[in-house]
Amino acid sequence: MKQRNIVLAITGASGSAYAIRLAQVLLSAGHHIHLIVSGAARQVAAQELNVGIPADNAAVDEWTDFIKTALTSGIAAAWGFNKWSTEFSGTCSVHGIGDYSAGIASGSFLTGGMVICPCSMGTLSAIACGSSTNLVQRSADVHLKERRPLVLVPRETPLSLVALENMTGLSRAGATILPAMPGFYQRPACVANIVDFVVARICDHLQVEHSLMRRWGETT
Repeated sequence: MKQRNIVLAITGASGSAYAIRLAQVLLSAGHHIHLIVSGAARQVAAQELNVGIPADNAAVDEWTDFIKTALTSGIAAAWGFNKWSTEFSGTCSVHGIGDYSAGIASGSFLTGGMVICPCSMGTLSAIACGSSTNLVQRSADVHLKERRPLVLVPRETPLSLVALENMTGLSRAGATILPAMPGFYQRPACVANIVDFVVARICDHLQVEHSLMRRWGETT
């Protein structure tokens, strides 16, 4: 598969494991990911995984090492994720959340899509009203105006009317609202199986091939 630029923004909702697992899959599939991590996302990851996300200006090797090991150590070591025995064939760039000089801030920079995973309600609201006050919001706005795939992965319950109306507006604008709601027909045996179900659905909407789950109707 030809390498594509895919934007992955991680914001301050619960579900850090979804984002890290998605990064693993995209890099393993040979794509180039453009990472943006909010300050709130760093706080959530520290709480959920007991790991520190590298600084924006950290070396690429430090980022790839983090992505490889974050789900096989610490709290997540018991969740059933397999260790990665091969090097990633994809590459990554990391952008500061206030860096509007990044290519992804412009529609002239071509991408295969953008995912905000997990997507906080504050981020979702800002995108819905087009505020573009940071690189996550601006890049999302670019994907809407250029009619490119934009996948938002909210992890919130219950949902307020405000959040539902924001999601409705974004769906009408062309975004895909893909809540972190795992299915159970694949008979998950561990946390990793549940995470992989959601990541698999994200990959489907990005047209990224994978073998993360048993699909409905498959017998093996």
